[in-house]
Amino acid sequence: MTTPTSSSGAHPGATNTTTSKAPGQESLAPQTTRIMGRFSYLLAWFGGCVSIGTFAMGSSVVGTLNLVQATLAIAIGCFVIGVALTLNGAAGYKYGIPFMVQARSAFGFSGTRFPGLVRAVPAIVWYGFQSWIGAGALNAVSATLFGFDNLILFFIVFQLLQIALSVLGFQGIKWLENIGSGFILVSLTYMFYSTVDRYGAEISANLVNIEGTWGMPFWGATMLFLGIYSTMMLNVSDYSRELKHGAGPGFLTTLYSMSILPCTLFMGLIGFMVSEATGVADPIKVFSNAVDNTPLLMTTLLFIAFAQVTTNVLNNVVPPTYVLMDAFKLKYRTATIIVGFLAFATFPWELVKDESAAGLQLFVQTYSAFLGPIFAVLVVDYYLIRRRTLDVDKLYDVNGPYRGVNYGAIIASLIGAAVALTFSAVSWYASLIPAGVIYYLLMRHWSACQRFRE
Repeated sequence: MTTPTSSSGAHPGATNTTTSKAPGQESLAPQTTRIMGRFSYLLAWFGGCVSIGTFAMGSSVVGTLNLVQATLAIAIGCFVIGVALTLNGAAGYKYGIPFMVQARSAFGFSGTRFPGLVRAVPAIVWYGFQSWIGAGALNAVSATLFGFDNLILFFIVFQLLQIALSVLGFQGIKWLENIGSGFILVSLTYMFYSTVDRYGAEISANLVNIEGTWGMPFWGATMLFLGIYSTMMLNVSDYSRELKHGAGPGFLTTLYSMSILPCTLFMGLIGFMVSEATGVADPIKVFSNAVDNTPLLMTTLLFIAFAQVTTNVLNNVVPPTYVLMDAFKLKYRTATIIVGFLAFATFPWELVKDESAAGLQLFVQTYSAFLGPIFAVLVVDYYLIRRRTLDVDKLYDVNGPYRGVNYGAIIASLIGAAVALTFSAVSWYASLIPAGVIYYLLMRHWSACQRFRE
């Protein structure tokens, strides 16, 4: 068995030799050097889950749920996320392979461009959106303290800074997330306290004492908070391949759920409560309203900017970077830089408006409709078709059984997406069973899929 040397992952297999991995030298080859222990991995997920979109999702359920229902919806969503990450991350954790390689057994070498593109587009949009939010926070600090107000300049500089950090690869991600996690937790706790302290009367009157609903809108809310992370559920192997061996499924489910829950709970409820009290959905305006002490407001705005960096480099840079590496055989650093510049073209300022909560809600529901069925196909393929056993050599053999496109996976994904779009409020949930069942039946009974079964 030969050691992979190409960044495109063109050579099969891997040895057990432990070698140092230079920053920015990520590849699609099986991971032999794992740099994250359990605690470091937990902190990476904690720091990487400060999605500014969570505020908007909290704002979007105002008038539908009461405070207890919103809290429970977030908790359920985070638990489902933990289970899903454990299930789909198992292949990457066991074999050290990234998402784009894992997907070859189900979709084929050429077919992986479909799930890769579906995963990459939301990541780039979130990248641009969160960069604009971070730049807005820095601009607000500059305007308040120094009288200098130039949002476009801050956006360009902020994005270039993130590109520079991203090229360091997982070594840079590890330290950025580990160092930033403590600051993020303290800041979120303070912001939550400030929100309750300032708007306690409105929260009690409008969010605690209303009836709300436990029907479809409630389950739709669980999917909204889940949907923010449905992108990561797809490419979780990109991260689990960096975790050192020794953790079981139960532990990993707990780790994922507990790392995601605090940030999601704080941010979702802050957006929920402030939007109810003020009618504002823009995150910068939300915090300006929640914090009336200038030094603390400056600290809060700096937190927002910092949080966008920790989230983007983990969740919105790595996935599209690996897609470009696989599709165009680019090196990691080159692909990272291209992804960073693509984020400029998402026009993020169009998503940062008072009515943005509704637009982002529709965005999450739509891309979740396509991500859910792909997730189902990958899980069925690994657990039911492959019985948790992969031939890694074949996953890197372009002329092997996984060459070309497995149309069974494509058909199952599209049918699952069609069903999901019919039930848009719970699109991710609705897509799972149709996509999974159809893929299993096609793989078992359609002759065109026979080569991919063997």
